[in-house]
Amino acid sequence: MATSRDSYFDNAKFLLIFLVVFGHIIRSYIHDNDALLHIYKFIYTFHMPAFILISGYFAKGFNRHGYVKKIAWKLIVPYLIFQGIYTLFYSFIDDQSLTAANPIEPQWSLWFLLSLFFWNILLFPFTKLPAKWAFAASFAIAVLVGYIDLISNTLSLSRTFVFFPVFLAGYYLQKDHFKILRGWKGKQAALAVLAATFVFYFFVDFDYSWLFGSKPYSEFGDVGIKSGLNRVALLVITFASTFAFMALVPERRYFFTLWGTRTFYVYLLHGFIIKSFRKTGAEEWLADYQSLTLLIIATAILTFCLSSGFVKTVAQPFIELKMTNLMRMLKKDNGYNPYLK
Repeated sequence: MATSRDSYFDNAKFLLIFLVVFGHIIRSYIHDNDALLHIYKFIYTFHMPAFILISGYFAKGFNRHGYVKKIAWKLIVPYLIFQGIYTLFYSFIDDQSLTAANPIEPQWSLWFLLSLFFWNILLFPFTKLPAKWAFAASFAIAVLVGYIDLISNTLSLSRTFVFFPVFLAGYYLQKDHFKILRGWKGKQAALAVLAATFVFYFFVDFDYSWLFGSKPYSEFGDVGIKSGLNRVALLVITFASTFAFMALVPERRYFFTLWGTRTFYVYLLHGFIIKSFRKTGAEEWLADYQSLTLLIIATAILTFCLSSGFVKTVAQPFIELKMTNLMRMLKKDNGYNPYLK
């Protein structure tokens, strides 16, 4: 018997993957367009952290027998598959040498798969502590790892430690906490937080790479106490804007709710299209317009297409390592294939 899904979380995931695709589409224009730069910083403050928060919320069964094996199969195997595919793709489209490929340096957005696996593993030691001490320790580590140059994008270690407090917070959240967020007062506060965050980026100039959490502080210049304080400030803003976003997510089932169950497909596949788009010259054509409406429409088309049942059927063997949809489609052949009966 199929378990019922919560439309609230599926709605959140669809809206977030839309923002992920949108952020990657506008990435090429942020150096020449201040408005797009501010929008880019704004959505990067919470779109992946909100995904991470939701992932932590659904990791409550981490200590069940077979859980680690299950997530390794769901995350590490697809990581290795797509790491290889992206490496071949980049070697073709960018004329890169395959000898320069590094399997432990995540391609495109594959860092999330590695970090998600490590976050689940980190729950084992951290949940042995009282919740407040576990969170305080994770927060302190997130700040301190920036002082260690060896912790960088390799194996996505930097992002793993920097965003683990968000994942841990999601793990400790209960359904009632989200209900409180979605109350009328919560929505009012959320609008105020997001508006303040958006305005903040118009007045405070900083390297947007800080939001990625993938680099040590030495990559940003002189290292000192201020470096750690900068990360503390960004983590506070990240938490505030992430909770604000979650407060505004609709609860009802909509036409896009089903697509929220297929965000993994969009996440892994959209890089091929955007990278190809950048190589065709179409990116330069759009540079003359940089119409926000046009960029939103392009995002919608790409997100909707990659969320389709057809894409899921074709890509499922590579992403979920099974052929459920393909076999179901073939069985519709009125019995002419006796091997599928």
